[in-house]
Amino acid sequence: MNKTELIEAVATRSKTTKAQTTAMLNELLEVIQETMANGNDVQLVGFGTFSVTERAGREGRNPATGETMTIPAKKVVRFKPGKTLSDAVAAAQKTNAAKSAGSKQTEKKK
Repeated sequence: MNKTELIEAVATRSKTTKAQTTAMLNELLEVIQETMANGNDVQLVGFGTFSVTERAGREGRNPATGETMTIPAKKVVRFKPGKTLSDAVAAAQKTNAAKSAGSKQTEKKK
């Protein structure tokens, strides 16, 4: 699902216009980005937590030349899914696995 599809789905469910939904989504993303740029976490209970962590500098190799180089330290974004999201994904995997197993069994019977 891309951003346009997300906007359409939310607009349909919330019975709002696509323009209103687009504006709301853009503002939400901007607030999350500004909060994280200031070094703060964003926790959406049940969905997950966006956090900023520091990745240490390390030695690496240039794949083209094999030359050793230093990769500098930097801040990176992490996402830890919440229990509700994790459970929903796990349930969907079980459902999809059962469906595919059921279709394989019907194919064998033919």
